[in-house]
Amino acid sequence: MRDFSELSEREVLALAIGAEEEDFRIYMDLAERLRDEFPASSQMFIEMAEEETEHRHKLLELFSEKFGQHIPLIRRQDIRGFLNRKPIWQLPKPSIEDVRNLAESMETETKRFYRMAASRATDVSIRKLLGDLAEAEQAHEMRADEIVSKNLTADIRHGEDVHARQVFILQYIQPGLVGLMDGSVSTLAPIFAAAFATHHTWEAFLVGAAAALGAGISMGFAEALSDDGSLTGRGTPYVRGAVTGAMTTLGGLGHTLPFLIPDFHTAMLVAFLVVAVELGIISWIRWRFMDTSPIRATLQVALGGALVFATGILIGAG
Repeated sequence: MRDFSELSEREVLALAIGAEEEDFRIYMDLAERLRDEFPASSQMFIEMAEEETEHRHKLLELFSEKFGQHIPLIRRQDIRGFLNRKPIWQLPKPSIEDVRNLAESMETETKRFYRMAASRATDVSIRKLLGDLAEAEQAHEMRADEIVSKNLTADIRHGEDVHARQVFILQYIQPGLVGLMDGSVSTLAPIFAAAFATHHTWEAFLVGAAAALGAGISMGFAEALSDDGSLTGRGTPYVRGAVTGAMTTLGGLGHTLPFLIPDFHTAMLVAFLVVAVELGIISWIRWRFMDTSPIRATLQVALGGALVFATGILIGAG
């Protein structure tokens, strides 16, 4: 990897050509990723890609005039100081805000590159073009704002943001909530049944850990195999299954860990408090993301938890 200061003017131009071509492809990839769900934003990135094509053509003309037809392959990732970006196809599905922020960071980096390159150039025509491109990138940021204004009106942007939130809820919040509820509620019965039956915290911990891990594995596979997300829009089944399985295990382990405390009564008291916190978190998530009123969410979760808890006590005490 080389420092930018070590590059010749020929290499700087070659780097700029490669960077403009890469930015063009990134914008087109983003446009394709957004085409179905966010058509207005997709069009915005197509127009930004066209701007990059104009810049590349100017660089190609100057390079051909100064140095001939052969352009050495110099990439940004080979030069210190540039961000190393993964190809769009390797990234998990980004939110619409993540995409907009990515485009903004790309424009800022390119503008700084041209300004630094122009300050080092000694050839007048090269210095002028690089300076013009730095100004063009500044104008490009303004152009991007214009494209946003034209393609993303307040109503369209609000609609896209609402849709993005719905997708996030559908792909992450909902499976996570299902797992947390199952792990926090369904494992109450075996844990507290074992605790009241044996009055030994270690045995209760083993039962709770087995129940939490078993439920996590079971729920994870069940969620991943329920559908592939192609029709429901619920996202990648592997990610969804991993979220559900992890949250199920976490919900079960929450009130299992207190039974590592040797004293039975202390462990029971801490476990009760943890259960109350878990049910409170579940109620808050249902209110915050699932449009359930706070009172209704609390009553529903508390009733289910109380019934399962009572079942475990009755079985253990019997």
